[in-house]
Amino acid sequence: MTQTPLPVILLAGPTASGKTALAIRLARTLDGEIINADSMQIYEGLRILSARPDAAEQAGIPHHLFGVLDPSERASVGWWAREALQLIDDIRARGKRPVIAGGTGLYFNALTHGLAAMPEISGAVREQADAIEAKGADALLAAARKWDSDAVARIEPADLQRLRRVVEIGLETGEPITKLQRETTPLLPEDDWTGLVIDPDRAELYARIDARFDRMMAEGALEEARALASRGLDENLPAMKALGVPPLIAAARDEMSLEAAIAQSKQDSRRYAKRQMTWFRNRMADWQRISFPIGQVSDEDLISRTGLAGE
Repeated sequence: MTQTPLPVILLAGPTASGKTALAIRLARTLDGEIINADSMQIYEGLRILSARPDAAEQAGIPHHLFGVLDPSERASVGWWAREALQLIDDIRARGKRPVIAGGTGLYFNALTHGLAAMPEISGAVREQADAIEAKGADALLAAARKWDSDAVARIEPADLQRLRRVVEIGLETGEPITKLQRETTPLLPEDDWTGLVIDPDRAELYARIDARFDRMMAEGALEEARALASRGLDENLPAMKALGVPPLIAAARDEMSLEAAIAQSKQDSRRYAKRQMTWFRNRMADWQRISFPIGQVSDEDLISRTGLAGE
C-alpha cells in the first residue's frame, strides 16, 4: 500500500518575525527541506537586504529557490508556483517534508486557492504602465480604480506593485483582473497542507524591523545597493523595488543623506509588515496562529503548540 505523504507545511509571517529561524527548527525536527516563499529572496544580489538565510543558517537543511534569479529578471507568481510544485514532488520523493516559508501572500494563495489564467504582459503595455506609474502613486491608483474598483478596494493604496498589476491586466486584456480570478482550482488539495502564521505583537515586530535593518547596514547593505545601482537596471524591476534598495541607492548617489535613507527604509519596512499582517488576517483567517515566544520553547513543545504533533 502506498503511504500517504505528510502534509506540506506552509509557514507565513511578516518581515522580521522570525520565519527563517522557525522554518529551520521545523525542518530539523520534522526531517524537512525548505522552499522559499519570499518574492525578494528569490533574487541574487539581495542576500543582505532581503534577509536571505546565510550559509551557517542553511547548514544541514536543503534550501530551495533562494537567490536563483538575476535581478534583471521578473519572477511571476505562476513561475514560482510551478517551481514550488516540482520541488514538493522532489522533496517527497526523497522521503522528506516540504516546509514552505516566506511572507509573500500571493505565493501561498496560489497553492491554496489556485492561479487564474493570466496573460503575459507585452512590452508595449509595460511601457504604458511605466508612464502611468511615473506620474505618481495617485495616478496609478486612479488608473487601477478605472479598470477594477473591486480589486482596488482590497489593495492598500501604498501597494504600488499590486495596483500596477491591475492596470497591466486591464490594458492587456480589456477586462478587470477580478473577472479572470473567479475560476481557479487549488494547486494543493485541502488535506495536503498545514498552514501556520506567525502573528507577533506589532510594537515588538517594529522594534525587530529597526534592529534588523541596523544589522543589515553593519553587514554591508549600502554596498549591496550600490552594486545593484552600478548595473543600470530598470528601476521598475521587482528587485530594484526591494525594501531598502531605492533609499540606499539614493544615498549612494548623494541624492539624500544616509541617515534619511535608513529612516525611510525602516519606515517602508514597518508599513510593509502592516500590509502583510492585514493580508494574513483577511486571507488566512483559518490558519494556526503562532504568537508565543518561539525562542523560549523546546522543539517538542514547538511541534505540539503548532498543531503538528502526531503527524
